[in-house]
Amino acid sequence: MDITPTIAAGQSLVEGYGPGMFRIAGKVWQTPVLIWPDHVKLWSPPAYADLTASDLEPVFITKPEVLLLGTGTSFPHLPPKDVREACRAAGVVLEAMDSGAACRTFNVLLSEGRRVMAALLLI
Repeated sequence: MDITPTIAAGQSLVEGYGPGMFRIAGKVWQTPVLIWPDHVKLWSPPAYADLTASDLEPVFITKPEVLLLGTGTSFPHLPPKDVREACRAAGVVLEAMDSGAACRTFNVLLSEGRRVMAALLLI
């Protein structure tokens, strides 16, 4: 039985992840990334604890339904308050989790046709 989610051609399916890398739609990325359903961009955030709303400006321009914030290998604490408030003000649901969980959740929401975006820090 094939349980691979149905993803339309040209979608940014996360195919793999590991220490220092993400494989998305056939390309390996060795930096933090921002992922939309149809493209990926390099992302140069500060440390997780130092994130600000301005580090997520591309998110607020495209206004996804859900933003998955991948925090690296662990989930140390809630995202900074200004990030949470900016997402709330923009009508974007923010879900923070370790980057592996964010990759898996992104694929599920993408397969459901949801307007999802992921901001992933390296594992």
